[in-house]
Amino acid sequence: MKATILSLFTALTIVFGLAWVIQGNDFFMYKVFAPKYEQVRRETFEQSKAYNQGMIQELQNMQFQYLQANPEQQQALAFIILHRVADFDVNKLPADLRGFIEQLKRDQSSSQY
Repeated sequence: MKATILSLFTALTIVFGLAWVIQGNDFFMYKVFAPKYEQVRRETFEQSKAYNQGMIQELQNMQFQYLQANPEQQQALAFIILHRVADFDVNKLPADLRGFIEQLKRDQSSSQY
């Protein structure tokens, strides 16, 4: 009877020990590889057609708002537009929108001095 209880206790201890090792290993593997997985997911998303078209539409809408705004509003909108496009590849933009962004950058750099 004592041998059976001892064997059962030992088996449970081994099972719980293995479960803890496997879960702990999973945690450490996730800790190491999760940032890399998320970076790949982000890059994949940023290369998607939906993201690029959405960004173009949003920037065109902001360009339209900029052209209808008064000078004070234009300054604020320019800052927002340039911030939004800062991490975006401007070569993916249509020529007219790319020219608008470049003009905003030139205006921004000349107004800083």
